[in-house]
Amino acid sequence: MTRRHRPADETREHVLEITDRLFYNNGIHATGIDQVAREAEVAPTTLYRLFGSKDGLVAAYVENADQRTRAWFERATEDAESGTDAIRAIFDALGDNTREDDFRGCACQLAFAEYPDPDALAHQLSATAKQWVVDRFTLHLASADAPADRKRAAAESLALLVEGTLASAGTLGPDGPARQARPLADLVLDSLER
Repeated sequence: MTRRHRPADETREHVLEITDRLFYNNGIHATGIDQVAREAEVAPTTLYRLFGSKDGLVAAYVENADQRTRAWFERATEDAESGTDAIRAIFDALGDNTREDDFRGCACQLAFAEYPDPDALAHQLSATAKQWVVDRFTLHLASADAPADRKRAAAESLALLVEGTLASAGTLGPDGPARQARPLADLVLDSLER
């Protein structure tokens, strides 16, 4: 195998692209460092130099997935005129996102399932990613004319809908229960106005 010389930051990004595909499609524990190195066309020692360990590579994978989700949220809401418009846009985009051919569910959910130990860095990073979603909905609901506890409950309900949609679409497809996400989000938002 002929290896291409790249700068370290470019090599790191290339390895993460390969890792994203392998970990997402095959599972983290089912994918060894040697397979990642082979498909990325780098030496295993390069992976250890860049990430320290497989746990370091997994952490980078989860962080990368989290950053993509955050960027996705921003793109979905960039034209929204209000917080509730932003939330509706998120659920519209979520419906489109779950229709991708290779959709298996949320990468952070999948990592969380493979790392149930709360002390595992992948577990902690996945939990942080999920908390960010709750916080983002809380931010979008900040200007709603409702008591703070109801807004918080609504944000948590919306986050739960996202989680359920991602899990359901990954297992039962986008035309199963996941198709109810937007109408349910509308019900949550409408309940704040009562």
